[in-house]
Amino acid sequence: MTYLIVDFEATCCDAGSVPRNEMEIIEIGAVALDPKSLRIIDEFERFVKPQRHPLLTNFCASLTSITQRDLDRADSFPEVLKSFQAWIGQFENPVFCSWGNYDKNQLLQDCRYFKVPFPFDEQHINIKQRFAENKGYRKGMGLGRAIKTMGLTFHGTAHRGIDDARNMARLAPHIFS
Repeated sequence: MTYLIVDFEATCCDAGSVPRNEMEIIEIGAVALDPKSLRIIDEFERFVKPQRHPLLTNFCASLTSITQRDLDRADSFPEVLKSFQAWIGQFENPVFCSWGNYDKNQLLQDCRYFKVPFPFDEQHINIKQRFAENKGYRKGMGLGRAIKTMGLTFHGTAHRGIDDARNMARLAPHIFS
């Protein structure tokens, strides 16, 4: 088994111009964790060119630090998903993990929209929930707060897929042990 901690960034807007059901993945960030050592053994990061709302909103650019240029140079979701599936395929019994259920639901939504197969089996670990349960918290918290609660400093840029995935991996001893 290999834990694959995945974080997606998606098109968004604080003014309602991008409805929730039309949000699209614009970055895939993922790390593979060895289940014994809980160390990162590989990483995957790609930008994705959105189709329904191809122009990034100012809100989204500000939130994620992703630029329009990053997305204009990117491949479409079906193309990036093929690369992601190839990456997933190199691991024995990959287990999809994410901070909450948003990422799983966003991936399901994009796979349906683009009519491509979902790249994981049924198993999904909500590591936000597992972290809260393992630490005795009644409810989950945001990733930044969880990092701070454990006495750590957030590395990288919040709301960047790869940086969020790396920071989730830093919490692995509090999630998987």
